[in-house]
Amino acid sequence: MPIATPEVYAEMLDKAKQNRFAYPAINVSSSQTLIAAIRGFAEAGSDGIVQVSTGGADYLSGSTVKNMVTGSVALAAYAHEVAKNYPVNIALHTDHCPKDKLDGFVRPLLAISAERVARGENPLFQSHMWDGSAVPLAENLEIAKELLAQTAAAKIVLEIEVGVVGGEEDGVANEINEKLYTTVEDGLATVEALGTGDNGRYLTALTFGNVHGVYKPGAVKLRPEILAEIQDAVGAKVGKERPFDLVFHGGSGSTLEEIRAAVDNGVIKMNVDTDTQYAFTRPAAGHMFANYDGVLKVDGEVGNKKAYDPRAWGKAAEEGMAKRVAEACEDLRSTGTSLNA
Repeated sequence: MPIATPEVYAEMLDKAKQNRFAYPAINVSSSQTLIAAIRGFAEAGSDGIVQVSTGGADYLSGSTVKNMVTGSVALAAYAHEVAKNYPVNIALHTDHCPKDKLDGFVRPLLAISAERVARGENPLFQSHMWDGSAVPLAENLEIAKELLAQTAAAKIVLEIEVGVVGGEEDGVANEINEKLYTTVEDGLATVEALGTGDNGRYLTALTFGNVHGVYKPGAVKLRPEILAEIQDAVGAKVGKERPFDLVFHGGSGSTLEEIRAAVDNGVIKMNVDTDTQYAFTRPAAGHMFANYDGVLKVDGEVGNKKAYDPRAWGKAAEEGMAKRVAEACEDLRSTGTSLNA
């Protein structure tokens, strides 16, 4: 299928909310990890979201070029072409963008999509994230309000973060403390500033102890009941059940019970990065160890071209990551839910 149109993306999100499942949002940093993600969704019979971070976009432009817009546009162009060969809908998203990178990442991409929409085309990306977790809430929401007007005009969904995700991602680090828990007051301030969809659709990453990075199960103290408290309080205020379309960040190491509880409370998108990075790299490492004297020219020998051909280990890496994506679909109950099913 082609990359999801704004209308198809809206239908995807609505279906997830109504049926209490969530889409894995898979971070990619190359054409091969992109293919692995789409393959995983297709094998699970699930629509899905593929996303690129500021660091991933830098890398995609060339490790010596480091141009986030170039990398993002190149990824999107490639995705729009290869996605046609898979029977599921794929939405493209840009991940965490802090304040100091808005002018070099999200705003230029928004301008490109605005120009495309003005020509009668679809936007390049279906959603963008503004990560205002590092600035005061009032400033976070003020910038979000400005961006929401622009994303709505370009038929794009905005993602925001209210609260702080601990750990480190793309050079942004936060301590693991009480700031990791969004409050009811934060939720009320959010709808006061942005509305409940009437000013443009947005996704909200409320934090309930989330931490980026690698942790063993039980090491991260998640409190998904916080999501229910905020949904109930804000819902009572605005007269709408589960008013927020929620995003789950920093899910590595979470138990299945915690993941399912978050989904039951309105999570419709869950970011998956650390686990899929490992799932891609582990088979490649296995290939190198198993074919040591083939991938290296040991003791003056010539090695084995079939072993060091990047396609040899690349196929294994793609398969490993695709399986992990399909596993994420199962955890989030999106398996078999494609709009095309």
